[in-house]
Amino acid sequence: MGTIPITILTVSVAVAAVVVGFILGVTYRKKVAEAKIGSAETQAESIVEDAKKLAESRKKEILLEAKEDSIRVKNEFEKELKERRSEISRQERRIQQKEESVDRKNDSLEKKEEQYQKKMESLDTQKAEIAVVLKKHTEELERISGYTQEQAKDHLLSVIETEVKLESAMMIKDIEAKAKLESAKKAKEILATAIQRCAVDQFAETSVSVVSLPNDEMKGRIIGREGRNIRAIESLTGIDLIIDDTPEAVILSGFDPIRREIAKVALEKLIIDGRVHPARIEEMVEKAKKEVEQCIREEGEAATFETGVHALHQEVIRALGKMKYRTSYGQNVLKHSIEVSILSGIIASELGADVALAKRAGLLHDIGKSLDHEHEGTHVSLGVSLLKKYKESDIIINAVEAHHGDVEPTNAISIIVQAADAISGARPGARRETLESYVKRLHKLEEIADAFQGVEKSFAIQAGRELRLIVIPEVVDDAGLVWLAREVAKKIEAEVEYPGQIKINLIRETRAIEYAK
Repeated sequence: MGTIPITILTVSVAVAAVVVGFILGVTYRKKVAEAKIGSAETQAESIVEDAKKLAESRKKEILLEAKEDSIRVKNEFEKELKERRSEISRQERRIQQKEESVDRKNDSLEKKEEQYQKKMESLDTQKAEIAVVLKKHTEELERISGYTQEQAKDHLLSVIETEVKLESAMMIKDIEAKAKLESAKKAKEILATAIQRCAVDQFAETSVSVVSLPNDEMKGRIIGREGRNIRAIESLTGIDLIIDDTPEAVILSGFDPIRREIAKVALEKLIIDGRVHPARIEEMVEKAKKEVEQCIREEGEAATFETGVHALHQEVIRALGKMKYRTSYGQNVLKHSIEVSILSGIIASELGADVALAKRAGLLHDIGKSLDHEHEGTHVSLGVSLLKKYKESDIIINAVEAHHGDVEPTNAISIIVQAADAISGARPGARRETLESYVKRLHKLEEIADAFQGVEKSFAIQAGRELRLIVIPEVVDDAGLVWLAREVAKKIEAEVEYPGQIKINLIRETRAIEYAK
Protein backbone atom coordinates (compact mmCIF):
# COMPACT_ATOMS: atom_id res chain seq x y z
CA MET A 1 0.00 0.00 0.00
CA GLY A 2 2.79 2.31 0.86
CA THR A 3 4.69 1.67 -2.41
CA ILE A 4 1.88 2.63 -4.83
CA PRO A 5 1.85 6.34 -3.99
CA ILE A 6 5.59 6.46 -4.35
CA THR A 7 5.33 5.04 -7.85
CA ILE A 8 2.67 7.52 -8.88
CA LEU A 9 4.73 10.32 -7.53
CA THR A 10 7.75 9.10 -9.41
CA VAL A 11 5.79 8.92 -12.65
CA SER A 12 4.36 12.36 -12.09
CA VAL A 13 7.76 13.78 -11.46
CA ALA A 14 9.05 12.11 -14.64
CA VAL A 15 6.19 13.44 -16.71
CA ALA A 16 6.68 16.87 -15.27
CA ALA A 17 10.36 16.65 -16.01
CA VAL A 18 9.64 15.68 -19.64
CA VAL A 19 7.17 18.54 -20.02
CA VAL A 20 9.57 21.00 -18.46
CA GLY A 21 12.37 19.62 -20.70
CA PHE A 22 10.19 19.99 -23.76
CA ILE A 23 9.23 23.53 -22.86
CA LEU A 24 12.84 24.42 -22.16
CA GLY A 25 13.89 22.81 -25.50
CA VAL A 26 11.29 24.72 -27.45
CA THR A 27 12.24 27.94 -25.68
CA TYR A 28 15.91 27.32 -26.45
CA ARG A 29 15.28 26.58 -30.10
CA LYS A 30 13.18 29.71 -30.39
CA LYS A 31 15.94 31.82 -28.93
CA VAL A 32 18.52 30.14 -31.24
CA ALA A 33 16.28 30.77 -34.26
CA GLU A 34 15.70 34.35 -33.28
CA ALA A 35 19.44 34.81 -32.84
CA LYS A 36 20.05 33.37 -36.34
CA ILE A 37 17.35 35.52 -37.92
CA GLY A 38 18.82 38.59 -36.34
CA SER A 39 22.27 37.67 -37.56
CA ALA A 40 20.90 37.07 -41.11
CA GLU A 41 19.09 40.38 -41.16
CA THR A 42 22.24 42.12 -39.99
CA GLN A 43 24.26 40.36 -42.72
CA ALA A 44 21.65 41.21 -45.39
CA GLU A 45 21.68 44.86 -44.38
CA SER A 46 25.48 44.79 -44.60
CA ILE A 47 25.35 43.23 -48.10
CA VAL A 48 22.79 45.76 -49.34
CA GLU A 49 24.89 48.59 -47.95
CA ASP A 50 28.01 47.22 -49.70
CA ALA A 51 26.07 46.82 -52.94
CA LYS A 52 24.87 50.41 -52.79
CA LYS A 53 28.41 51.62 -52.19
CA LEU A 54 29.71 49.45 -55.12
CA ALA A 55 26.94 50.63 -57.45
CA GLU A 56 27.64 54.24 -56.56
CA SER A 57 31.33 53.69 -57.23
CA ARG A 58 30.60 51.92 -60.54
CA LYS A 59 28.22 54.66 -61.57
CA LYS A 60 30.89 57.27 -61.02
CA GLU A 61 33.41 55.20 -63.04
CA ILE A 62 30.96 54.75 -65.98
CA LEU A 63 30.12 58.45 -65.99
CA LEU A 64 33.82 59.25 -65.95
CA GLU A 65 34.51 56.82 -68.83
CA ALA A 66 31.58 58.18 -70.85
CA LYS A 67 32.83 61.70 -70.35
CA GLU A 68 36.34 60.67 -71.49
CA ASP A 69 34.90 58.88 -74.60
CA SER A 70 32.83 61.89 -75.55
CA ILE A 71 35.88 64.12 -75.19
CA ARG A 72 37.97 61.71 -77.34
CA VAL A 73 35.25 61.47 -80.05
CA LYS A 74 34.89 65.20 -80.06
CA ASN A 75 38.67 65.64 -80.45
CA GLU A 76 38.79 63.12 -83.32
CA PHE A 77 35.84 64.77 -85.09
CA GLU A 78 37.44 68.20 -84.72
CA LYS A 79 40.72 66.79 -86.08
CA GLU A 80 39.00 65.16 -89.10
CA LEU A 81 36.99 68.30 -89.74
CA LYS A 82 40.17 70.33 -89.66
CA GLU A 83 41.87 67.94 -92.14
CA ARG A 84 38.86 68.09 -94.52
CA ARG A 85 38.81 71.84 -94.39
CA SER A 86 42.54 71.83 -95.16
CA GLU A 87 42.00 69.47 -98.12
CA ILE A 88 39.14 71.58 -99.46
CA SER A 89 41.37 74.61 -99.25
CA ARG A 90 44.12 72.87 -101.20
CA GLN A 91 41.63 71.73 -103.88
CA GLU A 92 40.25 75.24 -104.15
CA ARG A 93 43.77 76.56 -104.68
CA ARG A 94 44.47 73.90 -107.39
CA ILE A 95 41.21 74.67 -109.17
CA GLN A 96 42.00 78.34 -109.08
CA GLN A 97 45.46 77.63 -110.53
CA LYS A 98 43.94 75.47 -113.30
CA GLU A 99 41.42 78.14 -114.16
CA GLU A 100 44.21 80.66 -114.41
CA SER A 101 46.19 78.24 -116.64
CA VAL A 102 43.12 77.65 -118.88
CA ASP A 103 42.61 81.35 -119.20
CA ARG A 104 46.22 81.81 -120.26
CA LYS A 105 45.90 78.97 -122.83
CA ASN A 106 42.70 80.46 -124.20
CA ASP A 107 44.43 83.77 -124.65
CA SER A 108 47.31 82.02 -126.41
CA LEU A 109 44.93 80.09 -128.69
CA GLU A 110 43.05 83.18 -129.62
CA LYS A 111 46.31 84.82 -130.62
CA LYS A 112 47.35 81.76 -132.65
CA GLU A 113 43.94 81.62 -134.32
CA GLU A 114 44.31 85.21 -135.37
CA GLN A 115 47.77 84.44 -136.80
CA TYR A 116 46.40 81.33 -138.59
CA GLN A 117 43.57 83.37 -140.08
CA LYS A 118 46.05 85.89 -141.39
CA LYS A 119 48.20 83.11 -142.90
CA MET A 120 45.13 81.51 -144.55
CA GLU A 121 44.18 84.83 -146.08
CA SER A 122 47.76 85.20 -147.33
CA LEU A 123 47.69 81.65 -148.78
CA ASP A 124 44.37 82.29 -150.52
CA THR A 125 45.88 85.35 -152.10
CA GLN A 126 48.94 83.36 -153.21
CA LYS A 127 46.73 80.54 -154.58
CA ALA A 128 44.77 83.00 -156.63
CA GLU A 129 47.97 84.48 -158.01
CA ILE A 130 49.38 80.98 -158.77
CA ALA A 131 46.13 79.96 -160.49
CA VAL A 132 46.33 83.04 -162.71
CA VAL A 133 49.97 82.29 -163.58
CA LEU A 134 49.21 78.58 -164.15
CA LYS A 135 46.32 79.44 -166.41
CA LYS A 136 48.54 81.75 -168.46
CA HIS A 137 51.23 79.05 -168.71
CA THR A 138 48.65 76.39 -169.69
CA GLU A 139 47.19 78.63 -172.37
CA GLU A 140 50.68 79.32 -173.67
CA LEU A 141 51.54 75.59 -173.73
CA GLU A 142 48.27 74.76 -175.51
CA ARG A 143 49.00 77.46 -178.06
CA ILE A 144 52.54 76.17 -178.67
CA SER A 145 51.69 72.41 -178.78
CA GLY A 146 48.41 72.69 -180.58
CA TYR A 147 46.75 70.33 -177.97
CA THR A 148 44.26 71.09 -175.28
CA GLN A 149 45.03 69.93 -171.76
CA GLU A 150 42.75 66.88 -172.03
CA GLN A 151 44.14 65.97 -175.45
CA ALA A 152 47.71 66.18 -174.19
CA LYS A 153 46.83 64.00 -171.19
CA ASP A 154 45.17 61.36 -173.42
CA HIS A 155 48.12 61.40 -175.81
CA LEU A 156 50.63 60.98 -173.00
CA LEU A 157 48.65 58.11 -171.45
CA SER A 158 48.37 56.43 -174.86
CA VAL A 159 52.13 56.62 -175.42
CA ILE A 160 52.86 55.27 -171.92
CA GLU A 161 50.28 52.48 -172.32
CA THR A 162 51.81 51.40 -175.63
CA GLU A 163 55.30 51.33 -174.19
CA VAL A 164 54.14 49.41 -171.09
CA LYS A 165 52.25 46.85 -173.21
CA LEU A 166 55.26 46.28 -175.43
CA GLU A 167 57.61 45.85 -172.48
CA SER A 168 55.16 43.63 -170.58
CA ALA A 169 54.59 41.47 -173.67
CA MET A 170 58.33 41.01 -174.09
CA MET A 171 58.70 40.15 -170.39
CA ILE A 172 55.82 37.69 -170.54
CA LYS A 173 57.29 36.06 -173.63
CA ASP A 174 60.68 35.69 -171.96
CA ILE A 175 59.13 34.36 -168.77
CA GLU A 176 56.98 31.86 -170.67
CA ALA A 177 59.96 30.65 -172.71
CA LYS A 178 62.06 30.19 -169.58
CA ALA A 179 59.17 28.51 -167.74
CA LYS A 180 58.55 26.07 -170.62
CA LEU A 181 62.24 25.24 -170.87
CA GLU A 182 62.64 24.76 -167.13
CA SER A 183 59.31 22.93 -166.68
CA ALA A 184 60.10 20.51 -169.53
CA LYS A 185 63.53 19.83 -168.08
CA LYS A 186 62.18 19.45 -164.55
CA ALA A 187 59.34 17.19 -165.73
CA LYS A 188 61.77 14.90 -167.53
CA GLU A 189 63.97 14.72 -164.45
CA ILE A 190 61.03 13.91 -162.18
CA LEU A 191 59.65 11.22 -164.51
CA ALA A 192 63.09 9.68 -165.03
CA THR A 193 63.69 9.63 -161.27
CA ALA A 194 60.27 8.06 -160.63
CA ILE A 195 60.80 5.35 -163.26
CA GLN A 196 64.28 4.52 -161.94
CA ARG A 197 63.13 4.35 -158.32
CA CYS A 198 60.09 2.16 -159.05
CA ALA A 199 61.29 -1.36 -159.78
CA VAL A 200 58.40 -3.73 -160.62
CA ASP A 201 58.03 -7.08 -162.32
CA GLN A 202 57.16 -7.33 -165.99
CA PHE A 203 54.74 -10.13 -166.75
CA ALA A 204 51.85 -11.25 -168.89
CA GLU A 205 48.90 -13.44 -167.98
CA THR A 206 46.59 -15.49 -170.18
CA SER A 207 42.81 -15.70 -170.24
CA VAL A 208 42.81 -19.44 -169.56
CA SER A 209 44.11 -21.62 -166.74
CA VAL A 210 45.70 -25.04 -167.03
CA VAL A 211 45.39 -27.74 -164.36
CA SER A 212 47.90 -30.59 -164.47
CA LEU A 213 46.65 -34.16 -164.01
CA PRO A 214 48.62 -37.03 -162.45
CA ASN A 215 47.55 -39.33 -165.29
CA ASP A 216 45.08 -39.56 -168.17
CA GLU A 217 42.81 -41.81 -166.12
CA MET A 218 41.88 -38.73 -164.05
CA LYS A 219 40.29 -37.21 -167.18
CA GLY A 220 37.67 -39.96 -167.13
CA ARG A 221 36.90 -39.32 -163.45
CA ILE A 222 36.54 -35.60 -164.10
CA ILE A 223 34.15 -36.24 -167.00
CA GLY A 224 32.18 -38.82 -164.99
CA ARG A 225 29.44 -41.17 -166.09
CA GLU A 226 27.66 -39.60 -169.05
CA GLY A 227 29.49 -36.34 -168.28
CA ARG A 228 27.74 -35.67 -164.95
CA ASN A 229 30.92 -34.59 -163.12
CA ILE A 230 32.07 -32.12 -165.72
CA ARG A 231 28.55 -30.69 -165.97
CA ALA A 232 28.45 -30.27 -162.18
CA ILE A 233 31.79 -28.44 -162.19
CA GLU A 234 30.75 -26.15 -165.03
CA SER A 235 27.33 -25.34 -163.51
CA LEU A 236 28.76 -24.62 -160.04
CA THR A 237 31.69 -22.49 -161.22
CA GLY A 238 30.43 -21.00 -164.50
CA ILE A 239 33.69 -22.02 -166.20
CA ASP A 240 34.10 -24.21 -169.27
CA LEU A 241 36.38 -27.26 -168.94
CA ILE A 242 38.21 -28.19 -172.13
CA ILE A 243 39.41 -31.80 -172.06
CA ASP A 244 41.18 -32.62 -175.32
CA ASP A 245 44.17 -34.63 -176.47
CA THR A 246 46.58 -32.55 -174.38
CA PRO A 247 48.32 -35.13 -172.19
CA GLU A 248 47.73 -34.91 -168.45
CA ALA A 249 46.15 -31.43 -168.55
CA VAL A 250 42.71 -29.79 -168.32
CA ILE A 251 42.12 -26.27 -169.65
CA LEU A 252 39.74 -23.91 -167.79
CA SER A 253 38.25 -21.19 -169.94
CA GLY A 254 36.06 -18.35 -168.69
CA PHE A 255 35.50 -14.62 -168.88
CA ASP A 256 35.50 -14.06 -165.10
CA PRO A 257 39.03 -14.62 -163.69
CA ILE A 258 37.77 -15.04 -160.11
CA ARG A 259 35.43 -17.83 -161.11
CA ARG A 260 38.25 -19.38 -163.14
CA GLU A 261 40.47 -19.29 -160.04
CA ILE A 262 37.72 -20.90 -157.93
CA ALA A 263 37.32 -23.65 -160.53
CA LYS A 264 41.09 -24.19 -160.64
CA VAL A 265 41.41 -24.47 -156.83
CA ALA A 266 38.39 -26.79 -156.61
CA LEU A 267 39.66 -29.05 -159.40
CA GLU A 268 43.11 -29.29 -157.83
CA LYS A 269 41.51 -30.30 -154.52
CA LEU A 270 39.41 -32.97 -156.26
CA ILE A 271 42.49 -34.37 -158.00
CA ILE A 272 44.35 -34.61 -154.68
CA ASP A 273 41.34 -36.15 -152.93
CA GLY A 274 40.66 -38.62 -155.77
CA ARG A 275 36.90 -38.82 -155.05
CA VAL A 276 35.10 -37.09 -157.90
CA HIS A 277 31.30 -37.06 -157.74
CA PRO A 278 28.67 -34.26 -157.71
CA ALA A 279 28.36 -34.03 -153.91
CA ARG A 280 32.14 -33.92 -153.44
CA ILE A 281 32.43 -31.41 -156.27
CA GLU A 282 29.92 -29.09 -154.55
CA GLU A 283 31.81 -29.37 -151.25
CA MET A 284 35.17 -28.61 -152.90
CA VAL A 285 33.75 -25.64 -154.81
CA GLU A 286 32.48 -24.12 -151.54
CA LYS A 287 35.89 -24.60 -149.92
CA ALA A 288 37.57 -23.08 -152.97
CA LYS A 289 35.27 -20.03 -152.77
CA LYS A 290 36.24 -19.47 -149.14
CA GLU A 291 39.95 -19.86 -149.93
CA VAL A 292 39.77 -17.44 -152.85
CA GLU A 293 37.81 -14.94 -150.74
CA GLN A 294 40.46 -15.18 -148.02
CA CYS A 295 43.18 -14.74 -150.63
CA ILE A 296 41.37 -11.66 -152.01
CA ARG A 297 41.34 -9.98 -148.60
CA GLU A 298 44.97 -10.88 -147.93
CA GLU A 299 46.04 -9.49 -151.31
CA GLY A 300 44.13 -6.25 -150.64
CA GLU A 301 45.73 -5.85 -147.21
CA ALA A 302 49.16 -6.64 -148.67
CA ALA A 303 48.66 -3.94 -151.32
CA THR A 304 47.78 -1.34 -148.67
CA PHE A 305 50.78 -2.40 -146.57
CA GLU A 306 53.15 -2.25 -149.55
CA THR A 307 52.04 1.25 -150.57
CA GLY A 308 51.58 2.60 -147.02
CA VAL A 309 47.92 3.50 -147.62
CA HIS A 310 45.84 3.03 -144.46
CA ALA A 311 42.33 3.65 -143.06
CA LEU A 312 40.54 2.08 -146.05
CA HIS A 313 37.10 0.52 -145.65
CA GLN A 314 37.04 -3.28 -145.65
CA GLU A 315 34.94 -3.38 -148.83
CA VAL A 316 37.47 -1.14 -150.60
CA ILE A 317 40.29 -3.47 -149.46
CA ARG A 318 38.30 -6.44 -150.77
CA ALA A 319 37.83 -4.69 -154.12
CA LEU A 320 41.59 -4.10 -154.26
CA GLY A 321 42.22 -7.80 -153.64
CA LYS A 322 39.83 -8.78 -156.45
CA MET A 323 42.00 -6.80 -158.88
CA LYS A 324 44.66 -9.50 -158.52
CA TYR A 325 42.52 -11.62 -160.83
CA ARG A 326 41.97 -8.84 -163.40
CA THR A 327 44.28 -8.02 -166.28
CA SER A 328 44.34 -5.12 -168.72
CA TYR A 329 46.11 -6.02 -171.98
CA GLY A 330 48.00 -8.69 -170.05
CA GLN A 331 49.02 -6.33 -167.22
CA ASN A 332 47.81 -7.36 -163.77
CA VAL A 333 45.54 -4.58 -162.54
CA LEU A 334 46.51 -4.88 -158.85
CA LYS A 335 50.23 -4.74 -159.64
CA HIS A 336 49.52 -1.84 -162.00
CA SER A 337 47.66 0.04 -159.22
CA ILE A 338 50.49 -0.56 -156.75
CA GLU A 339 52.98 0.66 -159.36
CA VAL A 340 50.89 3.79 -160.03
CA SER A 341 50.66 4.43 -156.28
CA ILE A 342 54.43 4.23 -155.84
CA LEU A 343 55.08 6.39 -158.91
CA SER A 344 52.53 8.96 -157.73
CA GLY A 345 54.20 9.16 -154.33
CA ILE A 346 57.64 9.67 -155.90
CA ILE A 347 56.40 12.39 -158.27
CA ALA A 348 54.50 14.11 -155.45
CA SER A 349 57.59 14.16 -153.24
CA GLU A 350 59.61 15.74 -156.06
CA LEU A 351 56.93 18.40 -156.58
CA GLY A 352 56.33 19.09 -152.88
CA ALA A 353 52.73 17.79 -153.00
CA ASP A 354 50.97 15.58 -150.44
CA VAL A 355 52.73 12.21 -150.83
CA ALA A 356 50.22 10.19 -148.76
CA LEU A 357 47.26 11.57 -150.69
CA ALA A 358 48.98 10.95 -154.05
CA LYS A 359 49.75 7.32 -153.13
CA ARG A 360 46.16 6.78 -151.97
CA ALA A 361 44.75 8.20 -155.22
CA GLY A 362 47.18 6.12 -157.31
CA LEU A 363 46.23 2.90 -155.53
CA LEU A 364 42.49 3.51 -155.95
CA HIS A 365 42.44 4.98 -159.48
CA ASP A 366 41.42 1.66 -161.17
CA ILE A 367 39.30 0.28 -158.28
CA GLY A 368 36.27 0.14 -160.60
CA LYS A 369 37.88 -2.66 -162.66
CA SER A 370 37.12 -5.07 -159.82
CA LEU A 371 33.39 -4.38 -160.28
CA ASP A 372 32.83 -4.09 -164.04
CA HIS A 373 32.21 -7.87 -164.36
CA GLU A 374 29.32 -7.59 -161.90
CA HIS A 375 27.80 -4.15 -162.64
CA GLU A 376 27.01 -2.06 -165.71
CA GLY A 377 29.13 0.99 -166.44
CA THR A 378 32.71 2.03 -167.05
CA HIS A 379 35.36 1.22 -164.49
CA VAL A 380 35.71 4.97 -163.86
CA SER A 381 32.03 5.48 -162.97
CA LEU A 382 31.93 2.28 -160.90
CA GLY A 383 35.07 3.28 -159.01
CA VAL A 384 33.70 6.76 -158.30
CA SER A 385 30.42 5.30 -156.99
CA LEU A 386 32.28 2.88 -154.70
CA LEU A 387 34.59 5.55 -153.27
CA LYS A 388 31.75 8.03 -152.74
CA LYS A 389 29.83 5.33 -150.87
CA TYR A 390 32.71 4.91 -148.44
CA LYS A 391 33.35 8.67 -147.98
CA GLU A 392 36.66 9.16 -149.80
CA SER A 393 37.76 12.80 -150.23
CA ASP A 394 36.87 14.96 -153.25
CA ILE A 395 40.53 14.97 -154.34
CA ILE A 396 40.59 11.16 -154.57
CA ILE A 397 37.25 11.16 -156.43
CA ASN A 398 38.53 13.72 -158.96
CA ALA A 399 41.74 11.73 -159.48
CA VAL A 400 39.70 8.60 -160.32
CA GLU A 401 37.35 10.54 -162.63
CA ALA A 402 40.14 12.40 -164.42
CA HIS A 403 42.75 9.67 -164.92
CA HIS A 404 41.32 8.88 -168.39
CA GLY A 405 40.33 12.46 -169.19
CA ASP A 406 36.59 11.99 -168.59
CA VAL A 407 36.58 15.18 -166.49
CA GLU A 408 39.05 18.00 -166.02
CA PRO A 409 41.53 17.57 -163.15
CA THR A 410 40.93 20.11 -160.39
CA ASN A 411 44.09 19.57 -158.36
CA ALA A 412 47.74 18.58 -158.67
CA ILE A 413 47.11 15.07 -157.29
CA SER A 414 44.83 14.21 -160.24
CA ILE A 415 47.48 15.31 -162.75
CA ILE A 416 50.16 13.30 -160.92
CA VAL A 417 47.98 10.16 -161.07
CA GLN A 418 47.40 10.71 -164.80
CA ALA A 419 51.16 10.84 -165.39
CA ALA A 420 51.87 7.80 -163.20
CA ASP A 421 49.11 5.80 -164.93
CA ALA A 422 50.59 6.64 -168.35
CA ILE A 423 54.10 5.65 -167.22
CA SER A 424 52.94 2.32 -165.78
CA GLY A 425 50.94 1.39 -168.88
CA ALA A 426 53.52 2.55 -171.41
CA ARG A 427 56.69 1.03 -169.96
CA PRO A 428 58.25 -1.80 -171.99
CA GLY A 429 56.72 -5.20 -171.29
CA ALA A 430 53.85 -3.84 -169.26
CA ARG A 431 51.02 -4.72 -171.66
CA ARG A 432 50.68 -7.57 -174.06
CA GLU A 433 48.66 -6.03 -176.88
CA THR A 434 50.79 -5.56 -179.96
CA LEU A 435 51.11 -2.20 -181.57
CA GLU A 436 49.73 -3.58 -184.82
CA SER A 437 46.47 -4.85 -183.29
CA TYR A 438 46.08 -1.68 -181.27
CA VAL A 439 46.46 0.55 -184.34
CA LYS A 440 44.12 -1.67 -186.37
CA ARG A 441 41.42 -1.33 -183.72
CA LEU A 442 41.73 2.46 -183.69
CA HIS A 443 41.59 2.61 -187.52
CA LYS A 444 38.56 0.32 -187.50
CA LEU A 445 36.71 2.61 -185.11
CA GLU A 446 37.45 5.67 -187.25
CA GLU A 447 36.43 3.84 -190.45
CA ILE A 448 33.08 2.88 -188.94
CA ALA A 449 32.41 6.48 -187.88
CA ASP A 450 33.53 8.01 -191.18
CA ALA A 451 31.17 5.73 -193.11
CA PHE A 452 28.09 7.51 -191.75
CA GLN A 453 26.64 10.41 -193.72
CA GLY A 454 27.15 13.80 -192.08
CA VAL A 455 30.39 12.87 -190.26
CA GLU A 456 33.13 15.32 -191.23
CA LYS A 457 35.96 13.76 -189.22
CA SER A 458 36.36 11.18 -186.46
CA PHE A 459 39.08 10.67 -183.86
CA ALA A 460 39.71 7.58 -181.70
CA ILE A 461 41.20 8.91 -178.44
CA GLN A 462 42.05 7.71 -174.92
CA ALA A 463 43.53 4.42 -176.20
CA GLY A 464 40.31 3.66 -178.04
CA ARG A 465 38.03 4.23 -175.05
CA GLU A 466 36.41 7.28 -176.69
CA LEU A 467 35.38 7.98 -180.29
CA ARG A 468 34.92 11.67 -181.00
CA LEU A 469 32.98 12.66 -184.15
CA ILE A 470 32.83 16.13 -185.77
CA VAL A 471 29.56 16.34 -187.74
CA ILE A 472 28.52 18.71 -190.54
CA PRO A 473 25.91 21.06 -189.00
CA GLU A 474 24.07 21.56 -192.29
CA VAL A 475 23.54 17.79 -192.64
CA VAL A 476 22.99 16.62 -189.04
CA ASP A 477 20.69 18.65 -186.81
CA ASP A 478 20.43 18.50 -183.02
CA ALA A 479 17.79 15.78 -183.10
CA GLY A 480 19.86 13.73 -185.54
CA LEU A 481 22.83 13.69 -183.13
CA VAL A 482 21.08 11.23 -180.83
CA TRP A 483 20.14 8.90 -183.69
CA LEU A 484 23.64 9.03 -185.19
CA ALA A 485 25.33 8.28 -181.87
CA ARG A 486 23.08 5.25 -181.34
CA GLU A 487 23.71 3.89 -184.86
CA VAL A 488 27.49 4.28 -184.52
CA ALA A 489 27.43 2.46 -181.15
CA LYS A 490 25.38 -0.42 -182.61
CA LYS A 491 27.76 -0.87 -185.53
CA ILE A 492 30.83 -0.84 -183.25
CA GLU A 493 29.22 -3.46 -180.99
CA ALA A 494 28.58 -5.68 -184.01
CA GLU A 495 31.94 -5.37 -185.77
CA VAL A 496 34.68 -4.60 -183.21
CA GLU A 497 36.07 -6.60 -180.29
CA TYR A 498 37.23 -4.37 -177.44
CA PRO A 499 37.62 -4.44 -173.63
CA GLY A 500 35.25 -2.41 -171.46
CA GLN A 501 33.16 0.33 -173.09
CA ILE A 502 33.67 2.93 -175.80
CA LYS A 503 32.24 6.42 -175.37
CA ILE A 504 30.67 7.92 -178.53
CA ASN A 505 31.00 11.71 -178.38
CA LEU A 506 29.42 13.80 -181.17
CA ILE A 507 30.25 17.50 -181.64
CA ARG A 508 28.12 19.82 -183.75
CA GLU A 509 29.11 23.46 -184.29
CA THR A 510 26.95 26.02 -186.10
CA ARG A 511 28.64 29.05 -187.65
CA ALA A 512 26.99 32.06 -189.31
CA ILE A 513 29.18 33.68 -191.99
CA GLU A 514 28.34 36.84 -193.94
CA TYR A 515 30.42 39.19 -196.09
CA ALA A 516 30.13 42.98 -196.07
CA LYS A 517 30.36 44.32 -199.64
